[in-house]
Amino acid sequence: MSEPVYTATATSTGDGRAGGRATSNDGLIDVTVAILREMGGPGGATNPEQLFAAGWASCFHSAVKAVAAGQKIGFSDSTVVAEIGLHRTEQGGFGLAAALHVEMGGIEQAAAADSLVAAAYAVCPYSNAPAAISRSPWMAPSAELCR
Repeated sequence: MSEPVYTATATSTGDGRAGGRATSNDGLIDVTVAILREMGGPGGATNPEQLFAAGWASCFHSAVKAVAAGQKIGFSDSTVVAEIGLHRTEQGGFGLAAALHVEMGGIEQAAAADSLVAAAYAVCPYSNAPAAISRSPWMAPSAELCR
């Protein structure tokens, strides 16, 4: 795996998803995080799944547009919706399920739209993330004691 072109850094403080804060190192993200009402929490703030869905939808939308430009395929309006589902695992933890929905106007053939989405999926880093993260040599959680 090559060296990263860019590394995003975010920090969670306080109580994590139970009323903590998530911030980016550049200060552009600074949000309170809450446990979902569906999980017995108070809700009323964003959650990690929403942040993941927003990132993936934005990234995939850019991938669709880049692939279309490279293939000289024009379309009018476009929307990408990412759904991230949180489910319980057999081991007692939680896992994620994901779905992407892409809408494009001005493309006459469904096959062309399907081909464009498949090509975008192949180049979008979020779409490749699960396999890429598990193969990453620097993906090793670490602990540091605060004194």
